[in-house]
Amino acid sequence: MTDATSDLGLATAVRKQSGRLLAIVISLALIVGAAGSALFLVRGVDSQLSDVVKTFEVRRQARELILALVDAETGQRGYLLTLDPQYLGPYRDAVATIDRAYQDLVTMVADTPAQKLLLGLIADQVKQKQVEMANTIALASSGRLPEAMEILRSDTGQTLMEGLRAAIRRFILEEDGRLVERNAEVERTRQLLVVAILAALAGAVTLTYALFTRTQHQVSELARNRTTLLLQKEELEEHVRERTAEAEEARAHAERERARVETLLQDTNHRIGNSLATVSSLLGLQQSRTTSPAVRSALEAAQSRVQAIASAHRRLRLGDDLETTDAAEFLESVVDDLRQTQPSERQISVETDFDPLVISARDATTLGIVMGELLTNAMKHAFPDDRPGRIWARLKQEGESVRLIVEDDGCGLPPEIDRAEGGLGSMIIRQLARQFGGEPSFAARPGGGATVTVALPALGRQALRE
Repeated sequence: MTDATSDLGLATAVRKQSGRLLAIVISLALIVGAAGSALFLVRGVDSQLSDVVKTFEVRRQARELILALVDAETGQRGYLLTLDPQYLGPYRDAVATIDRAYQDLVTMVADTPAQKLLLGLIADQVKQKQVEMANTIALASSGRLPEAMEILRSDTGQTLMEGLRAAIRRFILEEDGRLVERNAEVERTRQLLVVAILAALAGAVTLTYALFTRTQHQVSELARNRTTLLLQKEELEEHVRERTAEAEEARAHAERERARVETLLQDTNHRIGNSLATVSSLLGLQQSRTTSPAVRSALEAAQSRVQAIASAHRRLRLGDDLETTDAAEFLESVVDDLRQTQPSERQISVETDFDPLVISARDATTLGIVMGELLTNAMKHAFPDDRPGRIWARLKQEGESVRLIVEDDGCGLPPEIDRAEGGLGSMIIRQLARQFGGEPSFAARPGGGATVTVALPALGRQALRE
């Protein structure tokens, strides 16, 4: 009877030992499998993020294609209206840009059949538009201007451009859909990653439990006394308290890191502004050392623009979301900086009227540069011979319409000013305005002086979404 009882106890112990070993093996397998899955999913996320970046580049090239078409049409119309060969230069440059942008799009969507099909349709429409523009220019060049103007006044060109815009919008919307799908894939991958981490945690918990019960059994086998078990319990509780304290410390550290990052973001723009101000000072120093009037003028213009960009960065104050800012407060600060940089002998007052507008930090910097260029041009050209005057700067929002307006009561616009070309400042203003989907317009101000209006439709739509 005693031998039978001993055998039964031994068999029970063997079964418990085997069960614990099996639990340990399964737990280790879960941990290793979850770790491998996590690494695989992380690599998948990297690939998906690369696809997202590619999608944004495709969208940019599509927009560059439509802008080039608009520029080509502008050059065509300018030539037909004036017969000035200077308009043919921008027209040919725009045609070359159209071809390059289209080829870039073909390369980027080579592995996307649906987008390749859309590009084929766009290619036919682009070719028709190019043929229409080339025919009208050829007719005008050969002395058949009335025929060219008849084509221009017909709805053919406008219909082609509207069709092109619609086709490119469909192309961009298709890319937007692909972007949404890729974001959904990233989200699904993230969820799978969370599941893998939870599986690893479950395996770790199971492994910890198995090891703990095994250790407890061994201790009970060796010690067989209540005092030792109590000591082990106290040690375990102390360990839990230490882990809890460590977790609290880690949470506090994470909060401090978040606050530090917020401060760093605010400080980065200020540092960039200070660095650009240093560059401006170096340009000023070089200007004072040169004797060439042309070089001094170029250095003075460069210093002014660097100072304007430095002011835009230094004056940028982000909101609580660390992504947006108040356009009125920001532009007021930029104008104040320009007032302070004005020589004391210049009696030029600048009055402002800015509507409150919440915009992104990136758009704010661009808007500040446009404002700096407009005010600098007015101060430099509107009041020759240090004459006194006034400048009015306004930012007005009416529904989806946002306009930046700068007026002066100076000497006005010269009659020979070239609206299409202009100087470097005009080119900068025009290029930056196109980022918001607008173009600057120049006009004489009633009572004397000049008015420059920059429409910013994209900024208006963004403000309404905010």
